[in-house]
Amino acid sequence: MSDWTPNRIAILGAGAMGCLFGGKLRAGGLDVHLVDTWSEHVNAINTHGLRFEGFGGAHTVDIPAYVDANLVGPVDLVVVQCKALHTAAALSQASALFTDHTLAVSFQNGLGNEELIAEHIGSERVLGGLTAQGATMTAPGVVHNWGELPSYVGEMPGGMSARVTTLCDAFTDASLDTHASSDIRKEIWKKLLGNIGLSPTSAITRLTSAELMGVPELSVLVFGAVDEAAAVAQAEGVELDVAEARSVLLKLTETDGGGTGNSRSSACVDLLNGRNTEVDWINGSVVRLGAKHGIPTPFNSALVGAVKGIERFQELERAR
Repeated sequence: MSDWTPNRIAILGAGAMGCLFGGKLRAGGLDVHLVDTWSEHVNAINTHGLRFEGFGGAHTVDIPAYVDANLVGPVDLVVVQCKALHTAAALSQASALFTDHTLAVSFQNGLGNEELIAEHIGSERVLGGLTAQGATMTAPGVVHNWGELPSYVGEMPGGMSARVTTLCDAFTDASLDTHASSDIRKEIWKKLLGNIGLSPTSAITRLTSAELMGVPELSVLVFGAVDEAAAVAQAEGVELDVAEARSVLLKLTETDGGGTGNSRSSACVDLLNGRNTEVDWINGSVVRLGAKHGIPTPFNSALVGAVKGIERFQELERAR
């Protein structure tokens, strides 16, 4: 597939990050189509355009959005950005997007997303990705951009390839700063470490990243969870030390220079909207891998339990 190019792109999962990516790439001249199951959101985008606010200023991007992937048809690249807990269902409903030459890249949170996508289309057509960008939906068809930070794409086995370079060049030329990585697994772990500490803590407290790090007792909890995850990463063969892990986290909590410290985590937004979170794919993955390697993970276990307790409370409230 050395002559592969992302001429036609589908964003599978047009939530905050899917809209951020799709809107920026579309505005940058690429042929991008959004796919999402939220009909009110899709209708708003098709009627009024995708509206941006926050970093970069208020503007609107005309981009087609669909509830039914069959209406999009085959594409060259599927950017998977649905919640990790919905990946299997989303892929099963989006088979029309794929041909034998279609690649997929995941920019989802947590671990295991690429492996799940590979079960549907084969590992040779799956790329790994991550982004430090942050966004939230403020209304159907309206996305708030919290900053301007880089994204990364790479081959899951490691090394460089022409198709990754082609993808990154196309995204960067369309004003989505994207870099080819020769060790995308390490990059994914680095992003995970930021989510490990900030995502559940923000969800539990409803504080932004910068606010919660201003509470000494919470910062101890955040760093404890990150330190556990760094130890698990090392056991998994990922060369990532605790100092590097903490520096990644602190970068995410900055409130200027493109940092996302003024935003709540996506897990927090999920709970505020009565939805379950991705905690099983983020902190839960550390707990499972820790058990595999005999590494204690009490901070992450406590965070998983607390988030799941809130999810259960909301389920019971809805049932009353």
